[in-house]
Amino acid sequence: MGRLDGKVALVTGAASGIGRATAARLAEEGARVVVSDINEPGARDAAREIGRGALARTQDVASEAQWQQMMDWIGHELGRLDVLVNNAGIELSNGAQDPEHQRLEDWRKISSVNLEGVFLGCRAAIPLMRASGGGSIINISSIAAFLATPLFAAYGATKAGVMQLTKSVAAWCGRNGMKVRCNSVHPGVIETPMLQSLFSRLERDMGIPQSESRAKFRGRVPLGEFQEPLDIANAVLFLASDEARNITGVHLPVDGGFTVHD
Repeated sequence: MGRLDGKVALVTGAASGIGRATAARLAEEGARVVVSDINEPGARDAAREIGRGALARTQDVASEAQWQQMMDWIGHELGRLDVLVNNAGIELSNGAQDPEHQRLEDWRKISSVNLEGVFLGCRAAIPLMRASGGGSIINISSIAAFLATPLFAAYGATKAGVMQLTKSVAAWCGRNGMKVRCNSVHPGVIETPMLQSLFSRLERDMGIPQSESRAKFRGRVPLGEFQEPLDIANAVLFLASDEARNITGVHLPVDGGFTVHD
């Protein structure tokens, strides 16, 4: 028996990186996974690679209408929703992103995906999960929620917002007897295109060689190594499973101890 046998899961931003690894891990444990991404070819490629009945759907998580369409489609085609992983997120690498120089347009773009997209996902999923007898919402935040991010002000602010929203969703669903849990996972330093973008920005804006940035970041991780997408996927799997049936409203760092570095 898989840990998610009989469950239906939706993973946003699943064409690559953490989302793709998470979708694959949930499918391995028996879930029927909907692979959602604004990148249609990437979503289809991920679904083909994952197999096990995975289904690809194109979705812009910043669109209220597309969230409702997604829930309607899942309800009609799959009959239930048990797991939602709000993973889709952006960082935007063009233009200044510090608090003094960032354009309002860029701030709003990042917020529309990273924070509003998570809110829209939670709001859209709750009724279908309630009708399904309960469920688990896992919001992918970041260790940026705990730290100052002067070169990525909007990104850090939105990830902190995701953590707070998670607690509010957990409290609302729990107090209203919905059996819908909501938790946030906070990845640390992971080898993804977003990490490479950070190192490139530090080199461009502050003259710090990428090799130096990489060594400095790794040196801040007590366990001595960067995390991999699979590490995050395994944490999501636990929170999605019935093993975590009494866990809601928590924030779970998966960072090798980065946030407790002295």
